[in-house]
Amino acid sequence: MERERLRHGEERLVRIDIGRITLEGNVHIPDGARGLVLFAHGSGSGRYSPRNRFVAEALNQGGLATLLIDLLTAEEEAVDMRTAHLRFDIGLLAERVVGATDWLKQQPDTSKLAIGYFGASTGAAAALVAAAERPNRVGAVVSRGGRPDLAGQALRRVKAPTLLIVGGRDVPVIGLNEDALAQLTAEKRLEIVPGATHLFEEPGALEEVARLARGWFQRHLSGQ
Repeated sequence: MERERLRHGEERLVRIDIGRITLEGNVHIPDGARGLVLFAHGSGSGRYSPRNRFVAEALNQGGLATLLIDLLTAEEEAVDMRTAHLRFDIGLLAERVVGATDWLKQQPDTSKLAIGYFGASTGAAAALVAAAERPNRVGAVVSRGGRPDLAGQALRRVKAPTLLIVGGRDVPVIGLNEDALAQLTAEKRLEIVPGATHLFEEPGALEEVARLARGWFQRHLSGQ
């Protein structure tokens, strides 16, 4: 994996080699950052998702570095647009998250930062599986409207404190998150945002997601 200098205070495009494929991401490291949050996107989404970028900006303002990454290559995205099967390949997505985590630990500017995961939709399951695979490297996980239930048996092996955020009107997903919460053995919490639907498009809903996520990561990654 290529080692490169990541500038502080600005967003930079990075390319991450994982096995035979190369993934692209955007890293932003605020001055004085004490933790870094890797975003694992969900179904049909990517690093330019307005919702993920909104949350990432809130985390940056809270002194946390971020890595927004496309978990599929451009070629894989094209296939997935037709078949929609890769976005549900939790093992594949988790493998990519683990690879990006290992890459971060090899970079001079991020090697000492505590790492957290922010996962949405199926990306939440991938984040939890990856957290189970790297228990000594992952300090916190936040799921937004996620499918943590798809992490299966890995839930019981997650050591990182985990926050599950669900919209109050996203009834089926609330039940799936309650089931996953029951299986988690680490510190855990379920937050239901009143009146919010699956994409948190209602006024103030995404702001509440960002507030909850920032507080969770600040507490567990930077000790604030």
